[in-house]
Amino acid sequence: LLLGHVDGYYHHHYGIGDVDWSVLEAPEGERDDRIIRELHRLEHAQAVFLLDHLGDVKPDDRVMDGGSGRGGTSFMVNERFGCQVDGVTISESQVEFANDQAAQRGVADKVKFHFRNMLDTGFETGAMRSIWTNETTMYVDLFKLFAEFARLLQDGGRYACITGCYNDVTGGRSRAVSQIDAHYICNIHPRSQYFKALAANNLAPITVIDLTPLTIPYWELRAKSSLITGVEDYFLTAYKEGSFHYLLIVADRIIR
Repeated sequence: LLLGHVDGYYHHHYGIGDVDWSVLEAPEGERDDRIIRELHRLEHAQAVFLLDHLGDVKPDDRVMDGGSGRGGTSFMVNERFGCQVDGVTISESQVEFANDQAAQRGVADKVKFHFRNMLDTGFETGAMRSIWTNETTMYVDLFKLFAEFARLLQDGGRYACITGCYNDVTGGRSRAVSQIDAHYICNIHPRSQYFKALAANNLAPITVIDLTPLTIPYWELRAKSSLITGVEDYFLTAYKEGSFHYLLIVADRIIR
């Protein structure tokens, strides 16, 4: 919430990019605010990077945000493409917050948030041109999720995902990854599981980018901020030892 207060875009994910380390040298009364602004700049950059991979979205298209949180990325998508956006989340408070934001922005007719399960949205088959998830897949079964997304996507439609996943080439969950799971009460999937579930549901990966080196600076800065929660060291350990990866995965719906 503190980061969202910077410019009104409320995200629920982490950041990527080079850090402006000069924020740590700001006078004591300004330092915390500058760090918060820098963290928000990095998380906003992550959302922009995701948008760059949503494909050729037209103003008359309909797209979906799976696990939409307080709506930050959904508003960015509408602003860039002019399309209809449906966000779904199982948090009633997030739905209320995001729909209030849509009303304040004057886009409630184009950006709508729904209290629904992204495993079973109830939307029409083939209704969506693009779907994305941003750090939400670790809370659900991937095979069920991608089956629903494949149903919702038009032929040739695009799915884009940014997620953390553990490196099953090196074995099972590391101690650091297990600590992240415990902190967020989630179930981080092995990297291979994403590609097995995509293939099982007619979603063909076209782009995979390892964002791990780009997110480490964000965590290094966050570890020096007033917003630390105790999980920062686990992320940094897992990323640097290679047991955890931060990936962008883009896949297209194979023509039925």
